[in-house]
Amino acid sequence: MKDSFKRMFRNVNPAIVIIILILLVNKMLNSNQSIGDWLYTQLLLLPGIIIGLTFHEAAHGYVSHWLGDPTPGLQGRLSLNPMRHIDPVGFLALFFAGFGWGQPVQIDPRYYKHRRRDELLVALAGVIANFIIAFAASLGLKLMMNTMGTAVLYGAGEAAFYILYYVMTVNIMLMIFNLIPVPPLDGFGIITQIFDLQRYSWYHTVYHNGFLILMILIIFNVTDRILTPGINFFINLFF
Repeated sequence: MKDSFKRMFRNVNPAIVIIILILLVNKMLNSNQSIGDWLYTQLLLLPGIIIGLTFHEAAHGYVSHWLGDPTPGLQGRLSLNPMRHIDPVGFLALFFAGFGWGQPVQIDPRYYKHRRRDELLVALAGVIANFIIAFAASLGLKLMMNTMGTAVLYGAGEAAFYILYYVMTVNIMLMIFNLIPVPPLDGFGIITQIFDLQRYSWYHTVYHNGFLILMILIIFNVTDRILTPGINFFINLFF
């Protein structure tokens, strides 16, 4: 366990931590909740965050493994143990600032028989996993509401209801966030394989500066303008 924590925090970028702290302070200043209510809500979010990040990254690893790549298995990523997949900064960002990421699964496309197709399948695996979890959570919510009625909003039923609700919404958020076509997110990997972007001269410039581009989009609330209507769309679709 101690070695797992050391590995998780080894490559933490201080600049990213500072940006997340700025976003956190901004979020709290603009929140109408008391500190106690805010912390209670964040605790209810925890299961959704852990499940979402773990299954998202594990899906990448398993699909790459099934396509002939031994790399995820050699690195211990063929597991549903959250400690294998959670990036500490990405986890804290999702917990405190409303966006986040897991520890990326390393793959070796040289093992694939059909490289572009298989890289596309691996890129899609994470967001598909998040969609399935969100849909399953929505079915659980419907079942609770149909069997318990308004009692679901009282006592222990209330906490269970909101935990399941946040499992759904967090996984919808992770799916949409990862589909944004900016590296290092899956959306960029998806359009790279569909349109064969690696043949263009600007590809590597965008790829190596992707995280900076993403942080700029987050700071200027561009991602919020994508996430909010997207989350609302899927909630309405599921219900």
